[in-house]
Amino acid sequence: MTYVRRSPSVAARMLGGEMMIMSGQDSTLFTLNPTASAIWNAADGVTPLEQIVERTICSDYEAEPADALRDALELVQGLAAEGILVVSDSPLQEPAP
Repeated sequence: MTYVRRSPSVAARMLGGEMMIMSGQDSTLFTLNPTASAIWNAADGVTPLEQIVERTICSDYEAEPADALRDALELVQGLAAEGILVVSDSPLQEPAP
């Protein structure tokens, strides 16, 4: 299983239907499309990515589960490389404030 959680070192706001995320490390600005925004919003660290994809991507976009999960894994790995998401093979707890 793959679990994802939003990174505590970013600032995020929904603007005009797109999620805008600014990296706290280098102030890089990222814009997420609606599909990526849906994954971002559901990334709580305890819901498996497979369930997130099934509940949000497959139902909202009529995507095939295997294809949607493959694309979602690629997306979250890319966002994790940028420090936007934290990815783990076990549930993640929210960081202490």
